[in-house]
Amino acid sequence: MTSPALTIAEVLDQPAVVPLWPTVGRALGLAESTTYQLAAEGRLPIEVIRLGRRRVARTIDLHRFLGLIPQENGAAPVYQTGASAGNDEAARVPAGPPQSSKSTLTS
Repeated sequence: MTSPALTIAEVLDQPAVVPLWPTVGRALGLAESTTYQLAAEGRLPIEVIRLGRRRVARTIDLHRFLGLIPQENGAAPVYQTGASAGNDEAARVPAGPPQSSKSTLTS
């Protein structure tokens, strides 16, 4: 039985390094065995650090992979909430930065 995935708030409330399981695995929606297997094969999308027998990952790498890092211009990503209707691919993609109602051209 797999554990429920972590929420964005739970992911953001983590220390500098987090254990491969359950934190990284659950954040990626993976089972424990799959998480360790991908790490052993070097196929996890983030770098795995070995600390003795423990395997951890930097939280910043996890945040970056999940798209939770603010963009370089300081604007945080905007996510649509709620369930998407049907198989609409655009509903699963984060929206871009908010558009200003003012025109960027000056007269």
